[in-house]
Amino acid sequence: MANHKSAKKRIRQIETRKIRNKYYHKTTRNAVKALRNTTEKGAAEKLMPKVASMLDKLAKRNIIHKNKAANLKSSLQLHVNAIN
Repeated sequence: MANHKSAKKRIRQIETRKIRNKYYHKTTRNAVKALRNTTEKGAAEKLMPKVASMLDKLAKRNIIHKNKAANLKSSLQLHVNAIN
């Protein structure tokens, strides 16, 4: 267990960030899933910029790796382009 006041504060901060990051990550995963399940071209094109922005924010905050964000955006864009 932490003995210093600053170490105890750091533990509290990490816990708060972990909960927040988990929320952002789960929200983004649900948005990606919704985009993948979309079969209408217009709805998918409207949703794509929002999902791409969410992925970029996760990568910026080091919640996910930048290459993972790029790979997800690429595969989602291919999906959107393939919808008729």
